[in-house]
Amino acid sequence: MSSPSDHEEPNVYGEPLQPCNHDPETGFLRDGHCRHLRRDPGRHEVCAVLTAEFLEYSKAQGNDLITPRPEYNFPGLEPGDCWCLCVPRWVEAHEAGRAPPVVLEATSEAVLEDVSLATLESYAAVE
Repeated sequence: MSSPSDHEEPNVYGEPLQPCNHDPETGFLRDGHCRHLRRDPGRHEVCAVLTAEFLEYSKAQGNDLITPRPEYNFPGLEPGDCWCLCVPRWVEAHEAGRAPPVVLEATSEAVLEDVSLATLESYAAVE
């Protein structure tokens, strides 16, 4: 089964999924979108604006998003970068009081299976 086009995949508002980031390129497919894909076991579906607090929290949990990994074409991330986070990690960070802001228009509707829209809206990134 092929992945839906940008115009077919909905965001949390049921509107077309917007890109999360192209610099650095994010998403499971590294196409800039936080898509819901069956072949993505990590569910990289939450578009977040990274904070220093979240980056340090994630590193302490064993997922270092700060250190560049050229062998994986990963530049390393810093506060202010937008990145497609795994749903379980965002939920874990939320429960620990360390979740970063969310770009709702670029977050997959599938996230609503695990997180309420009200909770996501309470973390809405301010543009």
